Amino acid sequence: MAKSATSISGVYIIGTGLLGTSLGLCLRSHGVSVWLSDLSSSASALAADYGAGEVATTLPEDVDLVVVATPPDVTASVVAQALKDFPQALVIDVASVKQSIRNALESQDVDMSRYVGTHPMAGREKGGPTAARTDLFVARPWVVCAGDTVSEESLAAIHGVVEMCGATIHDMSADDHDRVVAMVSHVPQVVSSVMAGTLNAASPADLDLAGQGVRDVTRIAGSDPALWIQILQHNAAPVSALLADVAAKLSAAAAALSDTTVAGAKRELAELLDAGVRGVSQIPGKHGLSKQFATLNVIIDDKPGQLAAVLHDVGEIGVNLEDMRLEHSPGAAVGFVELSVQPERVHELSDALETRGWRIAGERS
Repeated sequence: MAKSATSISGVYIIGTGLLGTSLGLCLRSHGVSVWLSDLSSSASALAADYGAGEVATTLPEDVDLVVVATPPDVTASVVAQALKDFPQALVIDVASVKQSIRNALESQDVDMSRYVGTHPMAGREKGGPTAARTDLFVARPWVVCAGDTVSEESLAAIHGVVEMCGATIHDMSADDHDRVVAMVSHVPQVVSSVMAGTLNAASPADLDLAGQGVRDVTRIAGSDPALWIQILQHNAAPVSALLADVAAKLSAAAAALSDTTVAGAKRELAELLDAGVRGVSQIPGKHGLSKQFATLNVIIDDKPGQLAAVLHDVGEIGVNLEDMRLEHSPGAAVGFVELSVQPERVHELSDALETRGWRIAGERS
């Protein structure tokens, strides 16, 4: 039975990890009744203690929407069972792969008109109920992959839930979703893991020199390997193709570096680095705009109130801050605050901060 965007009042969440618990917290904050289920009774009990919903001891009757938030290898079977257990409800999943799940469901005798695959592009390096946040989905993309048999009314109801969570809706096919996430999520995970793996051969003294570059590249390498094995095998073809392309480019760079005196070697390296500059400039920035911001590195003392003081001064100077990140300096009692601003304001901000006694590190970029 189709539901309108305003009629979702009871939600049954299967899987109380980061996404399931965060969704429960968000829906509860909007007055929606939420029931929780998980193979681990301690996980569902913990999610309930955090306020994500009520642990379901039996199948509740007043359910309009079932959300399957399980690992990808069991998502299809759990969705199929939910469609049978709740014949009156819509069923969505939040797995990070879509086409393999749809293929598995289409091979079974289930009502595909009540199923929609979705993927909130939100997460953290740590998982489980304790990592859940009510605002996890705010301003994050949420992909919705509805099949041809899903009614407009049902789709509107699911859009309503996504909007309730503060996410931005991106409608696309399951195939397109898997192709895109291979590029923006799955391949970066593998590359990050490979780079982080090289650090196992380093000594503690070597890693004392680690700066923001290696931290940025390896940040997501701490993710759960068991989950990522499932994700990668369910999206193997597009990930494999992209990794082959990355490997070819790295091999070309290695060959050029093996003898930089060979004709064309420096050009090979220059083109690789230039392509990276152009690529990173395409990543949407603030307000969804693709533009390169100028950065300024401010040195701050490692003591309370320094970061707040810098931000206060930036506000008083009247320069809009587009982005910011903080880097600690190993072995020194200082840190670096990288401020991203509009290029035409960077010199003004630098001069004004120096006038107020702040030290600027390196060159403006």
